[in-house]
Amino acid sequence: MKKSWIARLAAPGCLALALAGGAHAVGAGAASLAPTQLGDVRTALDGAGSLVDRGSSPHEFYFTRAMYTSTGGYWGRGTWAIDYPKADQQFVFGLRRLTNIDAFQGDNAIPLTDPNLSRYPFLYALEVGYMSMRPEEVDALRRYLLAGGFLFIDDFWGTYEWRNFEMEIARVLPEHHIVDLPLDHPVFHSFYDIDHIEQVPSVRIVQGGPTWEQDGYVPYVRAIFDDDGRLLVLINWNTDLGDAWEWVDNPYYPLQYSNFAYQLAVNAVLYSMSH
Repeated sequence: MKKSWIARLAAPGCLALALAGGAHAVGAGAASLAPTQLGDVRTALDGAGSLVDRGSSPHEFYFTRAMYTSTGGYWGRGTWAIDYPKADQQFVFGLRRLTNIDAFQGDNAIPLTDPNLSRYPFLYALEVGYMSMRPEEVDALRRYLLAGGFLFIDDFWGTYEWRNFEMEIARVLPEHHIVDLPLDHPVFHSFYDIDHIEQVPSVRIVQGGPTWEQDGYVPYVRAIFDDDGRLLVLINWNTDLGDAWEWVDNPYYPLQYSNFAYQLAVNAVLYSMSH
């Protein structure tokens, strides 16, 4: 896949999308006519040449990854860093190609307790089955979500990891409950029309592995809403969207899974920017 990453900004400017009032305006970035389906994400990403460098000025959207405390990790980093930074970069490259959103092309990982967290209305967190937040992280994430932030959860599997995440998010939002998200919810139709939930496997599928891990045989999209019906947390359980972004340029990774992973995440970004 062709890439034209711009260097990560050491100190990005303030977002045009502020958390004030919880209202996120979609500027000229949102495409005026959205396709109903994504036929071939690889063709879409490869077909138009290099993207124009949009400069170092503040951008409309920053794909922001949550850095949190966990009980596990790999290569000396916590579980927050799985697939980082390639998955984030691949997704943003696709977001810029598939829509007209002025997205910052680099990766943007930030600790939950960083005072700048409120500058980024969209927050991605994965491997939350091993999340073990410190009290100050719990408080910071609660403030972020109640002030208008949107949390997108990915890549955790099975009963054990679900129970751990359920306990952790209950520390953050004890007054709000997790519910199944029906397919007629607008998030499934904000850009692409999604009519089913695909289980997106890890890259091990290219070696003949199953689509599931542990006892996570069935994929779910669940949600947490506030009392006014605003979507605070979108939860993708028993699925691994991040691997489908990371390995979209691998011809042996099945295209159907990358297509779905991009469609759902693009929809979530558009929805979070407009609600």
